[in-house]
Amino acid sequence: MAKSKWHQVRTKLVLIEEWSKSGLTEQQIAHNLGIGRSTLGEYKRQYPELLEALRRGREAIITEIENSLVKRALGFSYQETKVSIRQINGKEVRFTEKSTKYQVPDVGACIILLKNKDRQNWSDNPAKIDLEREIFLFRKQLELARLYGDEEQ
Repeated sequence: MAKSKWHQVRTKLVLIEEWSKSGLTEQQIAHNLGIGRSTLGEYKRQYPELLEALRRGREAIITEIENSLVKRALGFSYQETKVSIRQINGKEVRFTEKSTKYQVPDVGACIILLKNKDRQNWSDNPAKIDLEREIFLFRKQLELARLYGDEEQ
């Protein structure tokens, strides 16, 4: 049986969190650690601190993306800097021009946010949401019946 590399992986938990935050897949993270994807999966099951590092990294990038999407949906101002070089009396003169621009709200970003954050009011198919809720409750009852028998009825 091969020797475990967990002690090497454990020392890189902060780095693993950063890789996860940077958007690397678990396959890429496993490659960077010098282990196989299946070994990473095994470590995730055995060592909660690894699973937590991966989760924290993913949460950070998702929050960053959500914030960018909100900014895009609402519109925002930004500073643009243009640098130009002109010849004046035979000398090159560098000019820096700063201007404030406004990015108008993006309707697509608004739709994405509303459909995901307020499904009850902004769904394309409200009946589907109700049906999915009923299916969930039915599956939950089935699971309870499977575990405890038909005592609930």
